[in-house]
Amino acid sequence: MNTQKTLSVVIPVYNEKETVLKILGKVLKLDFIAEVILVDDGSTDGTRELLKQTALDGRVKLFFHDRNRGKGAALRTGFGHVTGEIVAIQDADLEYDPNEFIEMIKPINEGVADVVYGSRLSGGKPQRVHLFWHKMGNGFLTFITGILYNTTLSDMETCYKMFRKEVLETIRIESDDFSVEPELTAKICKNKQWRVYEIPISYYGRSYAEGKKISWRHGFSALWTLLKYRFKK
Repeated sequence: MNTQKTLSVVIPVYNEKETVLKILGKVLKLDFIAEVILVDDGSTDGTRELLKQTALDGRVKLFFHDRNRGKGAALRTGFGHVTGEIVAIQDADLEYDPNEFIEMIKPINEGVADVVYGSRLSGGKPQRVHLFWHKMGNGFLTFITGILYNTTLSDMETCYKMFRKEVLETIRIESDDFSVEPELTAKICKNKQWRVYEIPISYYGRSYAEGKKISWRHGFSALWTLLKYRFKK
């Protein structure tokens, strides 16, 4: 199947003035991108003004929240405007390389997958060496995900998730904050009709001094989210 012009990329943005145009440029270099839906979630560092003042590629659709509502709220806005057959999530920092979409999209276009996760923990790609406890926390949450949902995912918290549009149309995002990551995973894994694959990806993680936003506190809400949606009707 031809991959040209089939992928919609949703980018939630909050206070990423230094990186947002760089990551946008990397995404738009891919020739199978149909559109980029960029949602500024109430940035206060000049990101909002930068996006409004920059002449952007015609494939870019901009949306602005009047206040910071969280990653889940930004994704909900973005998903509501996608038109491509396949949808992927991209953070606005430089931790993830959009070139990984080239491999991630293949199982979907070949008709064997409905959802593809980009795994930072399955090996084979460059990984920045840092934040031991962050990795341990992710490993624990991934282990719990396996127990609760009978799945073999190796990286449930990854940003890089790619879906057939039909999959997203069955999911109603309820979380406003970073809990959207475990919520999406829970709802995908709970619905056994979806064929989920993983592809190893590279990861260029930031330190907190460099702007990383997620912290150990989010682990508790992630655990609660996994438990809640496992038993919620």
